[in-house]
Amino acid sequence: MQPWDSHDNIAANHTNLGREIDGPIAALLTDLKRLGLFQETLVIIGGEFGRTPAVELAGGRPGWTRSQPLGLHGGAGWRRRTRRLRAWRNRRVGYRAVENRVHVHDLHATILHLLGFDHERLTYRYAGRDFRLTDVEGHVVREILA
Repeated sequence: MQPWDSHDNIAANHTNLGREIDGPIAALLTDLKRLGLFQETLVIIGGEFGRTPAVELAGGRPGWTRSQPLGLHGGAGWRRRTRRLRAWRNRRVGYRAVENRVHVHDLHATILHLLGFDHERLTYRYAGRDFRLTDVEGHVVREILA
């Protein structure tokens, strides 16, 4: 299997990788539904960052920390319709989100909220600084909650 961190021939490589993972993800979601566990299980599919909108000469795209595509499936408490959390300033190029931006700490705060935790109460002080799983800036994204 070719690794996901591909920097050349990205169109063919990611098409093949998508085909390899499509069946297992579909099977997992189907089994969760069949077993009645879909509503109580949140499946998150994603990586640590996206890819730049521009293609390099070798046919690849370098990592782009300004985007992080995710798929959220199942789970109770959030809206189950397709929704873009980010809108791009220039749709043709799309270098950065300008509206509906969601930071990873906000996503974590929202997931913790769905699990019944108040992320702000998980704060602890160490060496004169406050720490928590969502750093000290995460906010629950209420607009995606049911």
